[in-house]
Amino acid sequence: KVSEFSRMIQSENKRMRKQAEKILQMATLEDKDYELSLSEVDAHEVIQNAVDTIALQVKSRQGTITCRLDAGNPVITADRVHLEAMIQNLLDNANKYSPENPEISVRTRNGAQGLLIEIEDRGVGLKEEDRKRVFEKYFRVSSGDRHDVKGFGLGLSYVELMMKAHGGRVSLESTYGQGTMVRLIFPAGPVKDAEAVG
Repeated sequence: KVSEFSRMIQSENKRMRKQAEKILQMATLEDKDYELSLSEVDAHEVIQNAVDTIALQVKSRQGTITCRLDAGNPVITADRVHLEAMIQNLLDNANKYSPENPEISVRTRNGAQGLLIEIEDRGVGLKEEDRKRVFEKYFRVSSGDRHDVKGFGLGLSYVELMMKAHGGRVSLESTYGQGTMVRLIFPAGPVKDAEAVG
């Protein structure tokens, strides 16, 4: 039991450190005191690595995660570190907000606007009033007088900030009790908004 409690404490300490780092990073990002390290990145490779990372957690909850990476051209101009963080954030959310037996799907395709990445779950979904606020910093969906999922509500605000910096955009569709789908749209070609990248 002592060993088990020790592992739990270490895990919680690590989580809190990450959350503190995330708060500091958000403050820096909002002040635009940063510079993206842009290069050509294969989004499929980033997605597959992120899926492999979270797959064990999903399977341990008797869930499934499927990929349909249909984009013929998955290469985008992006900061690989931030792209990895965005995809990981969205997969973490999809898993956390699925009460049991998560069903997560990841899809890509090329469209007129560029590369589309969609991450969908069959989880708890969002009420209409919550959908309007999910991209606000520190906003967290609550259940009654308690929050069911750990975190500081920085994930989606970070994703939105980074998508703007990459010259793209993020949107969200959700039905309460049925699930949520987040769509990222990365523009074709180089990022044009020089001011947004530092």
